[in-house]
Amino acid sequence: MIAEPKIERAIQALQRCFQECERCATACLQEPTVADLRECVRLDLECAEACLGTARALLRDSHLSGGWLTLCVGLCETCAAECERHAHHEHCRECAEACRACVAACREVLEA
Repeated sequence: MIAEPKIERAIQALQRCFQECERCATACLQEPTVADLRECVRLDLECAEACLGTARALLRDSHLSGGWLTLCVGLCETCAAECERHAHHEHCRECAEACRACVAACREVLEA
């Protein structure tokens, strides 16, 4: 059985990442260079959905949690890399940080 604190930390990281991705996507759409941020917005939205689904799976103690966690790690890594390309925007920098923290928390659960 996975230690409860690891799951709780992962859920918190997933929720934070969901919020930061949603915030980043919204902020990107307000930037004058929005055309350059299209891929960032797309990945923000996909990552947010993955984080939400993964948090739900963990809360339900779903037998599919491992698959969700693996998917989420991949999307968060991709989203973080894209946001880091635009780190001159505070919202992108904060989103990348949340994604990296989420990856670490999800890996901790996967390795348990």
